[in-house]
Amino acid sequence: MRAAIVEAPGKVSVTTVPDPTPGPREVVVSVASCGLCGTDLHILQGEFAPTLPILPGHEFAGEIVGIGRDVTELAVGDKVAVDPSLHCHECRYCRAGRGNLCDRWAAIGVTEPGGAAEFAVAPVANCVRLPDHIDVKDAALIEPLSCAVRGYDVLNSSTLGANVLIYGSGTMGLMMLELAKRTGAASVDILDINPDRLATASVLGCSRSAAGAGELEQPGGWDFVIDATGNAGAIQDGLGRVAKGGTFLQFGVADYATTAVIEPYRIYNQEITITGSMAVLHSYERAAALFASGVLDPSVFISDRLPLDQYPEAIDRFKAGQGRKIVVEP
Repeated sequence: MRAAIVEAPGKVSVTTVPDPTPGPREVVVSVASCGLCGTDLHILQGEFAPTLPILPGHEFAGEIVGIGRDVTELAVGDKVAVDPSLHCHECRYCRAGRGNLCDRWAAIGVTEPGGAAEFAVAPVANCVRLPDHIDVKDAALIEPLSCAVRGYDVLNSSTLGANVLIYGSGTMGLMMLELAKRTGAASVDILDINPDRLATASVLGCSRSAAGAGELEQPGGWDFVIDATGNAGAIQDGLGRVAKGGTFLQFGVADYATTAVIEPYRIYNQEITITGSMAVLHSYERAAALFASGVLDPSVFISDRLPLDQYPEAIDRFKAGQGRKIVVEP
């Protein structure tokens, strides 16, 4: 089969590799689409994945074409989206229900061969069957949506009438916007230096959009500030925009070396919460249900569809900040 391979830091190519074979409780998925995200750029830099080479692609969906001998829940021909999370179920975090913090954390497309290929293998427990009305080529959006759902679980944004500020109007920032609109926010403002992405945020119904928070009047700050960029400057600025009693969510994936300065007295005196959200946790099935209900418009979120053989070009396009969600289709 054809597959993308990150061979070494900064080096990715598309080549031919053996077809995958399912284990007893695994299935083989014929990949319909595979999305690119910031994690893929980190993997390309040699971060996250413990060893290279690796076959990337943790956002994917497709049709089952093979099943292991002990698989009874799904059948050949079923359309599925795949939760890439692989937890040990043995460490203290897994036993406490915090598998996303697993001491042996792994993921399809990050530490194990992923979906940037014609076929991918996955545990049957990680597969969510999709209803007939879903176009499986759009369903690569379910994995990032499940990360956004987890972000809102952490944020606990159940306060009706909250004012929300989101840094970044890429795929994840826009998904956070869509969820904020459905969790009772009074206003959702979005910041980005990319005017095309800001225009999309406006199309999706953000309250206000700007290149910087200084362009917006918000006396006292915002109740919830979400960084969806991983950019040091955005993070630092966002920490200073949180209202008294508010929460700052680090949602974007920053480089390992990124740092920010906090003001301990302000955090204490104003009861500010600073928290983070790591990948997927008990949120994939809910994201699939939300997606099936039409919470996202794939025609807005997916800006580019490229053939698998153009995976290196897709990575370059994503790295340059072009478009929104970029998917490759084998």
